Amino acid sequence: MAQEVDSANVKRVELENVDVAPTGQTSGWLLTDQDIQTELDGAVENLYNLKHDKAERQFRSLRRRYPHHPLPDFLLGLSTWWKIIPSNTLNKQYDKVFYAYMDSAIAKGEKLYEADNKNYEACFFLAAAYSFSARLQSERHELRKATVNSKRALDYLEISKEANGLSSEFLFGQALFNYYASWISEEHPFLRPILLFFPKGYRQLGIQQLRNVAANAFYTSTEAKYFLVKILGSDREDQDEAALKVAKELAYKYPDNGPFAREYALFSFEQGKHKECERVSLDILNKLNQGYPGYEGLSGRYATYYLGWMQQFKYKNPAKAKEYYQRCIVFSEMTDQDEGGYYLYAHVNLAKMAIQEKNIPAARRYYQVVVNKAERNSIQYQEAKEYLKETQRLSAKSTAKSAYAQNW
Repeated sequence: MAQEVDSANVKRVELENVDVAPTGQTSGWLLTDQDIQTELDGAVENLYNLKHDKAERQFRSLRRRYPHHPLPDFLLGLSTWWKIIPSNTLNKQYDKVFYAYMDSAIAKGEKLYEADNKNYEACFFLAAAYSFSARLQSERHELRKATVNSKRALDYLEISKEANGLSSEFLFGQALFNYYASWISEEHPFLRPILLFFPKGYRQLGIQQLRNVAANAFYTSTEAKYFLVKILGSDREDQDEAALKVAKELAYKYPDNGPFAREYALFSFEQGKHKECERVSLDILNKLNQGYPGYEGLSGRYATYYLGWMQQFKYKNPAKAKEYYQRCIVFSEMTDQDEGGYYLYAHVNLAKMAIQEKNIPAARRYYQVVVNKAERNSIQYQEAKEYLKETQRLSAKSTAKSAYAQNW
C-alpha cells in the first residue's frame, strides 16, 4: 500500500520537539485576530453544543466577508465533522459535505501559500484540513488517501513550526503527532503505511503541548480537551481521575454535546461518582428521546447500561434494571455494537438476575448469547460456558432420573 505513494521519493519529515520562538508576523491573520475571535465566540460555543444551524450561519457570514480565506470553510468542515462524531464516525451521511469543505479550505490555503511561502497561517489551515481529511479516510480504511494527506499535513506542519510561538493553535497538530506517532503502529496496525511519514514521537511532550493548547488556544482548545479525555483515560496512560476532570469541564461548558456527556458519564461511572453518572445518563436519554442533534443510539447504549447497573446494585430494583438492560441491548444492536462491552455485560447481569429468580431457561438464553459473542479467554465467556455446562448436566441427570422412575 505504501509503495503506491512512491515512497522512494518521499522526504522524511523531522519535526522540532520544542516550542520555538516566533519569527513571523501575524498582521492580517484571521487566525489570531481578536475581533474575529470575539465575533465567533458564540458560533464556536454553538458548534460544540451541536447547534449546527446557528454556528454555520455565522461561519457563512464570515465567508461572505472573506471569500478567499480558508478559515470559514475550515470551520464549516469542523461543524460537519461534529455531525459525524456522535456516531463514533460510523455515520457516512455527511462524508461528501465534510470533504467538500476541507477541499475548499485546502484550495484557498494553497493560494495564500503560493503568494507567500512564509504565510504560516496558510500552513496552519493546510495542515489542519489535510489532517482532518486523513482522520476520516483512516476511519473509512481508505489507506492510500489517508497516507497521502498525512504526508501533506506533515509537510505544512514542518513549515509552520516556526510559528509555534505566535499562537498556541500551531501546537495542536504537533502535539497529536508527538503523542500518537510513538505507539500508533502497535494499536492500529492498519495505519502502518501512514507511519512512513511520521517523525519520531514523544508521548509526554505531546500531552504537555495538548494541555497548552487546551488552556490557551481559541479554535483548537476544545478539540485538544477532547483528545486529552481520550488519551488520559486510555489503558496506556491510565489517568482516569485526570480524564474525568477534563470530561466534566467539557460536559458543563457544552451541556448539549452528546459525545462529551457520554465521556463524562463513563468516567463518572468508573470513578464511582454514581449520583453524577445517574444525572448525566438520565439527561442523555431525555435529550435522545427529544431528538437533540448528536444524541444517538451509541450514547443511549452507555446511559442505559449505567442506569441498569445502578438499579440492580444500588437501588435493588431488578424490574427497572431489566428494563434498562434490555434497552441497552436494543441500542447496541441498532448501532452494531453487539460484539462486546456493555452488550455482553447487560446479558451477564440479566442472566444473574434470572438465576436469582430461579428462571433457568431465561438465564441459559442470556448466557448463550455471551458464549456466542464473547472472546473465549474472557471472564464473561468462561462464566457463561460453565453455567450452560452445569445446567445441561443437571438437566440430563434430572431427565435420566425421571425416565428411571417411569420404567420402575
